[in-house]
Amino acid sequence: MNKPKVLFLCYGNSARSQMAEGLLKFLSGDKFEVHSAGIEPKEVHPLAIKVMAEIGIDISKQKSKHAKDFLSQHFGYIITVCDEANEKCPTFPDISVRLHWSFEDPAKLEGGEEKKILIFRKVRDQIKKYILEWLKEI
Repeated sequence: MNKPKVLFLCYGNSARSQMAEGLLKFLSGDKFEVHSAGIEPKEVHPLAIKVMAEIGIDISKQKSKHAKDFLSQHFGYIITVCDEANEKCPTFPDISVRLHWSFEDPAKLEGGEEKKILIFRKVRDQIKKYILEWLKEI
């Protein structure tokens, strides 16, 4: 039997959706086929990689992908993790459930690395909380 497919969608696919992809893979074991993509993909943010490594999850091999590359695939779940992606989400013709979780964009913050890393950790922990709650519901 095929595993349900999950697509995390974010505007840049550089931080929030990448962290969500890594977290769901880690937290759900082998229960889902997990992907992430962006409306305007950018490189995976080094601080996203760093804060995920802090909790034992390696996302350093993950690459940013464009949402349009997934349009022809069936997804059990599409989860937008930012308001901009929610507003500009392309129409996926074959999805079962679409969810929206709004998280601030840690990649857009100004300031030194100490300040930025605190926000990356905060967003990572918020995403983890949402995923754990969602896993209990399904």
